[in-house]
Amino acid sequence: MGKGSKKKTVKNPLIALIITVALIAMVFYLLENIRNAVPPEQIAVEPEQTVPEPPVKAPSRPGKKSIVQKIYSAPVITAPPQVKPLLPVTPEVKQPPPTIPQIKQPLPNFPPVKKPLPLIQPVKPAQKKSITAGTVAIIIDDMGANLEEVHQLMAIGVPLTFSIIPGMAHGREVAATAHSYRYEVLAHIPMEPKDYPARRLEQNGLLLAMSDAEIEKRTAADLMRVPYAVGANNHMGSSFTESTEKMRLVLRVLKDNGLFFIDSKTSADSVGETVSAQMGVKTASRNVFIDNKQDVAAIKIQLEELAKTARRRGSAIGIGHPHPATIKALAEALPKLQAGGIRFVFASELVR
Repeated sequence: MGKGSKKKTVKNPLIALIITVALIAMVFYLLENIRNAVPPEQIAVEPEQTVPEPPVKAPSRPGKKSIVQKIYSAPVITAPPQVKPLLPVTPEVKQPPPTIPQIKQPLPNFPPVKKPLPLIQPVKPAQKKSITAGTVAIIIDDMGANLEEVHQLMAIGVPLTFSIIPGMAHGREVAATAHSYRYEVLAHIPMEPKDYPARRLEQNGLLLAMSDAEIEKRTAADLMRVPYAVGANNHMGSSFTESTEKMRLVLRVLKDNGLFFIDSKTSADSVGETVSAQMGVKTASRNVFIDNKQDVAAIKIQLEELAKTARRRGSAIGIGHPHPATIKALAEALPKLQAGGIRFVFASELVR
């Protein structure tokens, strides 16, 4: 018995030690298994969760970034400054180009004249009658310097045709005044004379040295400066009217605007009437200059010559100027000629 009990006391501590070592080994085993069960990435990331790694990786995805930019840049596309430049474009496209028919625009405001004017009765509208023996048209050239002349001439009460130099100081007012009293208006187009440049010519005159385009342009501009013009005649032009080529350019503009041409015949070799007829432009020529001499008695003699020509040929055209002697002679002689059977008409009735 004593021997057996001694062995038991020795054996029990050994077993306890073995059990303790086993338990410790088991604990280490379990801890190792638990540690191996957790991924190494999780262990590494946990202490670095405060680091903004996802935003750093975002630039590698351009699709997402571009979508965000487009969404926030959309309001800029509809900004009003992109629309404003379009506003002035629409009215500019719809504006019609300027044309020569602007010569028909009236000018109602006239400057006051310096002295009282005679009362004027409007002339009767021209009647379309066949030309009879003794029909006369008198054209008063160089009009447009003032309004007094046109009022004095209209006060005679006989149909007269007023030819206005384009660009004269009161040319537009004279045209409008004559038209308002039913008188006829022409454009008195300046053309180169034989003694040019020794003889003065208006700045808007037509010269032989000009290009075709310049002549057409100036002719159209001259017509626009004389409202209510129904035709034209040449102012001077003894050299220009002898050129068939240059006269064709002028007559083409007149034809395009439905105007006739009266050849003032400042040269015996003028081709104005001949070329007009060839081109289908209504035309006629001057027969008598009534006031080459500034004297009332001399002008009356010329008026008698004009009446004789009309009786002999059926009709005649006379040309004068608004000189005081001419106005006085017309006022005294025309009523007598009218009483003697001469019929006075506007120039448009004698063109063919």
